[in-house]
Amino acid sequence: MTADDLVELELMLNRFRRLMAEVLRGTLRRNAFEPWEIALLLDFDTCDLNPRLRRRILLGYQKAVEHQLESGPGPPMKLSEFLQLKMTRRPMTR
Repeated sequence: MTADDLVELELMLNRFRRLMAEVLRGTLRRNAFEPWEIALLLDFDTCDLNPRLRRRILLGYQKAVEHQLESGPGPPMKLSEFLQLKMTRRPMTR
């Protein structure tokens, strides 16, 4: 990885953290987004999260994406991908 790649990855991580803070707060305070941010927001909208578990799920997702971006390339995985990975690792029992 080059120095430019590392800078780009750090910028992406910072933008992701800002986006997650806005999503967790429930308000988006800006009107300019990177294409990958728009893809994440659209994906969030399609995921049906239990309102009581929403915050905990989103915090777990944020932690997983931060780990992803700290150890490898972006863009961040989508929430639907995270939920699928979570289901694959720990299938629900009935």
